[in-house]
Amino acid sequence: MKKMVPIKIDQVNSDFEREVLRRPFGFKGGAMTNVWQTMACLQSESGIRKIGLGTQNVLWSDSTVFSNHSESGGNALMYAMSERALQLIKGASFTSPIELLDEILPEILSYGKQISSNPDLRTTFALNALVGIDNALWLLYAAENGMTNFDEMIPEAYRPGLSARHDKVASIPALGYGTSLEEIKGLVDDGFFILKIKIGAPGDQDQMLEKDKEFLSDIHKSIGHYETPYSNNGKIPYYFDANGRYEKKETLLRFLDHAEKIGALEQISVLEEPFWEQNEEDVRDITARDLFVAADESAHTDKDALIRIEQGYSTIALKAIAKTLSMTLKIAQLAHEKNIQCFCADLTVNPILVDWNKSVAARLPALSGINLGLLETNGWQNYRDWSRMKGYLPLQNASWTETVDGVYSTGKDFFELSGGILMQSPHYEKMFEENQCQ
Repeated sequence: MKKMVPIKIDQVNSDFEREVLRRPFGFKGGAMTNVWQTMACLQSESGIRKIGLGTQNVLWSDSTVFSNHSESGGNALMYAMSERALQLIKGASFTSPIELLDEILPEILSYGKQISSNPDLRTTFALNALVGIDNALWLLYAAENGMTNFDEMIPEAYRPGLSARHDKVASIPALGYGTSLEEIKGLVDDGFFILKIKIGAPGDQDQMLEKDKEFLSDIHKSIGHYETPYSNNGKIPYYFDANGRYEKKETLLRFLDHAEKIGALEQISVLEEPFWEQNEEDVRDITARDLFVAADESAHTDKDALIRIEQGYSTIALKAIAKTLSMTLKIAQLAHEKNIQCFCADLTVNPILVDWNKSVAARLPALSGINLGLLETNGWQNYRDWSRMKGYLPLQNASWTETVDGVYSTGKDFFELSGGILMQSPHYEKMFEENQCQ
């Protein structure tokens, strides 16, 4: 095994840009109107400088912080945690980004609890604050050790969890609760064959259930007859995300009973985060219905993911762009060892981070019943200036950056060029030209 060189972080800096959404993006009882894109600049003692990107999502990572503060206030808290992390690692030496992340995460979480006056601040909030820094650490790690591609950059101990090589990755749009049937049908007509659809309607549990049952019936009538070559049964798979809205398993089982009654159950492939994370009910009787029950935000770390696996959760929604690549590698390897399948979910990230997530999605073994990689990506649906943001890609016209008939092409060029993620973006480089790492 090649010995990694020790890297000393000599200078640090950060910045951010606000990107406006086309319309408020609502879930978990709140709605975002803009998203902060953060940058972490790290320079090593040898003079190599790398810039890592992050996308903040306060509402997803801790809805309590979002509801207790203004939108900008919540973002400022997360950004302050990023800045605190930069000051912690300035002057530090490391040989492994994973080990350095493990070292600083507890202190960053503790600092976040203090400044937010929230003793129950979720670990995911701290991880979200560390994404840009973690990405910069990986870029610095690769450059200092002479690594030129993503596969070489991943430590050997974590490669088994990313052993696949898909030449296609499904592009999965996300649809908020109450999305019109016309829009849903239009996306399928445009070639998208897996849609992430929010359930968990507003109201009490009985009201929510009745609305969700009606929504499912309408969806199934609208697109249930469509066919796709990418699923084993040839039918459109349904991917529902409840965002923890179901308080009890009994209520969820009534929803699934309705799905079976109308003939939709066999098409429900993924049911994500049905319960709030404090709900510790076993879900093996749900997975027995030949669908994947996925843990998302409740699987903050590999330790939390193990708890969900022991409760019967059959898949993990990985978010290298929300919980750091370092933590994602640990979760993916744990899932591999426990024979649990994974896919990649989005955080409404920018185009460059889509390709970071895509690099993981293209290497994860496919979910049973779906014969390609899976990647939720909804930034193109939600950012007002997505076209301008795509101009920040290092390789703007690369084939893998466009969805064609519902898939991204991740062939030979994608793997050889690491999806462009090891290249620096001129836009972000320019932002630090006059205001260097310091």
